[in-house]
Amino acid sequence: MPRTDSLVEYTLELLEPLGPVQARSMFGGWGLYFGGRMFGIIIQGQLHLKVDDVTRADFEAEGCRPFVYESRGKAQPMSYWTPPADAEDNSRMLLPWARRAVDAANRAAMKKAAAKKPTAKKAPAKKPMEKKTTAKKAPAKKPTEKKTAAKKAPAKKARVRPS
Repeated sequence: MPRTDSLVEYTLELLEPLGPVQARSMFGGWGLYFGGRMFGIIIQGQLHLKVDDVTRADFEAEGCRPFVYESRGKAQPMSYWTPPADAEDNSRMLLPWARRAVDAANRAAMKKAAAKKPTAKKAPAKKPMEKKTTAKKAPAKKPTEKKTAAKKAPAKKARVRPS
């Protein structure tokens, strides 16, 4: 496992009041996890926190910036934004922003889980099992005489002898 760098260790200390935060090495940076969900990244020497439609306006209002990477010659913004400048080194001020990021990560996970559910119609609910009654089986019917007579060779006509 790669050793954590000083910024990762420092950020984990700042986030201790949030609860058990884990850092995992990924793509040249670090993912920050709380409750098994990634809520932040540390990349290029900067902390970024998860945002969504609910929290993006708060981050924008504080002058925060999104993490942007370049792919195929185009800038690709991600849903991770820097925390406000005054919160980067202050645990008390960083905590509410980190909580927003954890909430955004939880909402994203719920949205993803809902999207995975099949949209096909549900099968009708099964009726409760009824107690089966054991009916006696009727004895097999014997072929009737008419059917038997039909199967026999036709009767010979009586010959009349001339007198």
